[in-house]
Amino acid sequence: MTFDLPQILASKRSFRHTLAARDITEKLRMLDALRERALTLRAARSAPSDSTVVREDPQSYGKPKSDRS
Repeated sequence: MTFDLPQILASKRSFRHTLAARDITEKLRMLDALRERALTLRAARSAPSDSTVVREDPQSYGKPKSDRS
C-alpha cells in the first residue's frame, strides 16, 4: 500500500474514467449488484431491540406501482 497522494488521485481519476466509459446496461448491472450487497449487509446487521430509528424496506425500481407491496 502506498501513501503517495498524487498516485492515489491519479488512480482514482483513471478508475472514474473507466467507469464513465462503460455501457449503461453494465452500469445498471453494477448498481443492482451493489444494491444486493447492501441488502445482504443490512440483513446481517443486528438491529437494537430498543431503537427509535424507523427503517423502511426500499421499493424495487422497474416494477409498476400496482405490483409493489
